[in-house]
Amino acid sequence: MNLGTEYLKVVQDRFRSVKDLGDKTINQLTEDDIHWKLNEASNSVAVIAKHLSGNMISRWSDFLTLDGEKTYRNRDQEFVDHVLSKRELIIVWENGWNTLFGTLQDLDDKDLVKKVTIRGESHTVLEAIERQMAHYAYHIGQIVYIGKQLKGDIWESLSIPKGASEEYLQEKLKRQES
Repeated sequence: MNLGTEYLKVVQDRFRSVKDLGDKTINQLTEDDIHWKLNEASNSVAVIAKHLSGNMISRWSDFLTLDGEKTYRNRDQEFVDHVLSKRELIIVWENGWNTLFGTLQDLDDKDLVKKVTIRGESHTVLEAIERQMAHYAYHIGQIVYIGKQLKGDIWESLSIPKGASEEYLQEKLKRQES
């Protein structure tokens, strides 16, 4: 087994898992919900998703050759909510994720120790991947939290519902025995 190849497989699975949390949350939200924010210092789901997409397109386009902060990126505009619909939001969201996954699929184990730059700062590819994983998980957590607050009692849990840990464990053990 090649450790680098295995890492690239695992990290792609982890990114897909993080994306899935965002997908499942966005699917539960209404057109109005995606624009809700607590106050002026807060971001809506639409803004967070737009920011993630902008970051992904900037970081993962020409990943091995150009600085991850592209000159064409307008980060400040990512924080302006001018998303017209949930459908538009999903298109923006998917563009970012497609850029990320396309680049990760093209990497091989030898690439992990190559150097890339992000805002002029040098990182190994491995470090850059981990940096982005932490960033994306942080923002997906915000999206999930907003979704849970907005949906309240009608929120469909994305993991093991409160009070159902033992039931979940027993069900999992039954499936393993089968």
